[in-house]
Order: sequence, then C-alpha cells, then structure tokens
Amino acid sequence: MIKNRSFWWYILLTTITFGIYGIIFMYDYTEDLNKICEGTGKPSKNYLIVILLSIITCGIYYYVWLYKQANRMNKQGFSYSINIPETGSTILLWNILGSLLCGVGPWVGKYIMIKNLNLLAEEYNRKFAN
Repeated sequence: MIKNRSFWWYILLTTITFGIYGIIFMYDYTEDLNKICEGTGKPSKNYLIVILLSIITCGIYYYVWLYKQANRMNKQGFSYSINIPETGSTILLWNILGSLLCGVGPWVGKYIMIKNLNLLAEEYNRKFAN
C-alpha cells in the first residue's frame, strides 16, 4: 500500500531538518512512483544517484529527471483513467521560469508532483492493495 503524502509536511520537515527530510522524502517518492509505474517501461534511478548525477552536471540532470517523472505520471494517469494534465514541460516551466517569481516556482512544481503522485497512489491502492 502506498501512503498519501503531504506537501505542507514536506516543506515544514525539510526546513526543520535542513534538507535531510527532503532527500528521504524524494527517495521514498521515487520508490513509490516506480512501484506505481511497474511494468510500463524503465524504472527511475535511485534518488541518491539522481543527486550525484545532478552534482556532476551542475543541476541539469535534476531537471531532466523531473521532466521524465512528470511525463511518467501523466502517461500512467491514462492507464488508471485519471486526468493528470501536467506534463514534464509544465514542471520544467515552474522550476526554471517560475524561479524568477521570487523563488516560488520550484515549490509550485513540487506541489504538482506530490499532488499527482497522490492521485496515482489512491488509484493504485484501490486496484492492487486490496
């Protein structure tokens, strides 16, 4: 069973733990997304590898990873009959151009990603956890 995630707890606990909770959260997020999208293509890399590749590429790999994950959720939404209108392009726009809005854009992008995973998790739990 995949648990529902809260964006507000994510912000609070990531701030309190100086980012450590954010890494743990995204690690679990990636594992859950791989479970939801199992059998529909190549699974996402371990989030710790994403962090390392992002450091090596000066952050570019993180945006590529976000784009792929958002597109995976969009595609998986169709197979679960869930409307997920946000694609990888939407998430990239919020993360890159939205950062010009006093740094709010990446938080909006993260909110959208968590919201979409929660939608998929509810349907996944309804179909497979029982």
